[in-house]
Amino acid sequence: MSYQVTIQPSGHKFTVEEGQTVLSAALDAGFALPYGCRNGACGACKGKVLAGEADLGDFQPTTLGKDEIARGLALFCCTKPRGDLAIEVKEVSAAKDIPVKTLPCRVERLERLAHDVMGIWLKLPSNERLQFLPGQYIDFLLKDGRRRSFSLANAPEEDALLELHMRQVPGGHFSEHVFNTMKVKDIMRINGPLGSFFLRESDKPILFVAGGTGFAPIKSILTHAFHHGLDRQMVLYWGAKQRRDLYLPGLPDGWQREHTHFTFIPVLSEPTAEDAWPGRTGYVHEAVLADFADLSGYQVYACGAPPMVEAARRDFIARGLPEEEFFSDAFSYQ
Repeated sequence: MSYQVTIQPSGHKFTVEEGQTVLSAALDAGFALPYGCRNGACGACKGKVLAGEADLGDFQPTTLGKDEIARGLALFCCTKPRGDLAIEVKEVSAAKDIPVKTLPCRVERLERLAHDVMGIWLKLPSNERLQFLPGQYIDFLLKDGRRRSFSLANAPEEDALLELHMRQVPGGHFSEHVFNTMKVKDIMRINGPLGSFFLRESDKPILFVAGGTGFAPIKSILTHAFHHGLDRQMVLYWGAKQRRDLYLPGLPDGWQREHTHFTFIPVLSEPTAEDAWPGRTGYVHEAVLADFADLSGYQVYACGAPPMVEAARRDFIARGLPEEEFFSDAFSYQ
């Protein structure tokens, strides 16, 4: 059995299956309700049931009091409908709607994705979740007061662990620690979500331009887009020096096979003879210029080293891209 939930004041409607929470169903349907812990402890998802009957579920009594229940308030991470519902809650529409948190986390998994790229998976405390927009990043808060920023590579739907892709920087204070001394179960502190690199609503086709680990936030955006059935035409250009630097080539290859509206174009700037590379070569943003004579009808999302991002911005705008349709996240190695 399923029930229909209507969100006010937006009027958005979605379906909740038997046994599913309102929050879970809303997120699955692509409606970003606010949340924090997803287990009834923080109150971030609190809203009002305007009409219909619901099971409020298990929650912390200090988070939802008897007087609030009497006024129709509920925690949507715990609430399950018993029939059709109308609810009142403010939907997340921009980064400003999501609270920035400082949280402890535990290193759950470390995996070499390439010779100089480490995958890191972080687990938050059991009573916490990090709500974020795909494409945003977090900061590690180091003991000496410094911060190190890394984009989230997982989509918000897969938030049990936070996934990061980190390139090794020779002599880099934090990256050398990650590659040489960091261990599973290490405790860290993070701050986030941060940044304005996330997908904007539009009907325009999208060009993604990634350099190296600039693939991480684009992976988050694309995974989220495929999950919600976004049907805009999308092309990913991923640039690296050599074949070994394309550290997860099977993933975008698979997306291309599964989704007819998505195209993957890897580009190598310095392929070796051993690479026997049959594909595109040169600078990644120049591959875009070779393929598109007019960019006036596109949106571009570029992520990577500052010189690549700056060159892409300059040359794409010269090719007709509206300046307001260029979105970027430049990785500065500290």
